[in-house]
Amino acid sequence: MRKLDGGYSSEVDAVEEKEWYRLLHQFDDANMYQTWAYGQVRNGRRNISHLLVKEQGRVIAIAQSRIVKAPLVGAGIAYVMWGPLWRPREARADAEVFRQVIRALRNEYVCRRGLLLRIYPILFDDDSPCFLSILAEEGFTRAGDEHGSRTIIMDLNRPLDELRQALRPHWQRELKVAEKQKLEIVEGSEDELFEIFIDMYREMVARKKFREPNDIDEFRTIQQRLPVESKMKIMLCRSSEGMCSGLICSVVGGTAIYLFGATSTTGMKSRGSYLLQWKLIEWLKCGRVARYDLNGINPETNPGTYKFKRDLGGDKGRDVRFLGRFESCESIVSVASVSVGERLKSIAGSMMKK
Repeated sequence: MRKLDGGYSSEVDAVEEKEWYRLLHQFDDANMYQTWAYGQVRNGRRNISHLLVKEQGRVIAIAQSRIVKAPLVGAGIAYVMWGPLWRPREARADAEVFRQVIRALRNEYVCRRGLLLRIYPILFDDDSPCFLSILAEEGFTRAGDEHGSRTIIMDLNRPLDELRQALRPHWQRELKVAEKQKLEIVEGSEDELFEIFIDMYREMVARKKFREPNDIDEFRTIQQRLPVESKMKIMLCRSSEGMCSGLICSVVGGTAIYLFGATSTTGMKSRGSYLLQWKLIEWLKCGRVARYDLNGINPETNPGTYKFKRDLGGDKGRDVRFLGRFESCESIVSVASVSVGERLKSIAGSMMKK
């Protein structure tokens, strides 16, 4: 265990839900996966933990961990998804704060609780190389040989007409086709809209015969528990034949995240998905959101979606790769428990695919 540097202190599980959301919105790197609702729905209230790091009494970093323990032995894992949060809004981010918060996380969950700590920070390969050094110096190693997934980040600080001009020619043509259709946009955050979207999403999943990467019903429950200012944005596109496309986006911090998209069988010719994405960008611009994360690309396994997102991002879209997951542990029992649990989960997943 290493003490935090002078002037820094940490607190664990000393914050209530309402206060957590107030703190969450103070960080530019805040996101859906660090919301109280996400952790509670995914793991249950008893299995989430909240850590604060303070400098001279002022909160400068926070992290929500999801705790999973093996029965009886008490060993297990603490997982920080898309965290910790340490980049303040409207102020320069300090890498030293990142050091202090991952040290505090390690002190609590590795040293005090004997868990395997795994973090998935919002850091990219093209970020300063100092972060890899900090992670190593604070006792973290990359989780196996795993490297992070790729995504495309759009900079929304440019004028709207410049963003439109940056769209690749194919995307511009499809958007013009959609704008000539008699399409109606329905938007909001109500549960009724989520239900309509799920019906369309399930139809698309069945048509394309692919396995859902995320449990859409789980996200609906999360939406019901999120406070108004943190709820996901739902946008639906209706043609004369009915609902033709939809999307769900999360805006908690300075980066909007594209979570789900769907197109109905009858709506495939309307190009509604192009119109929705552009209307979403207009809405994000009005809210002064700085960036739009198109949330995952894989040219090999999903070339169609990759092309759609690449063309939307345009020549100035930032194609980035996350640094990946990092972990730290001092307990052989926790390492063994997590390894067995993940192996069983992988086997169960393989059996479900058959």
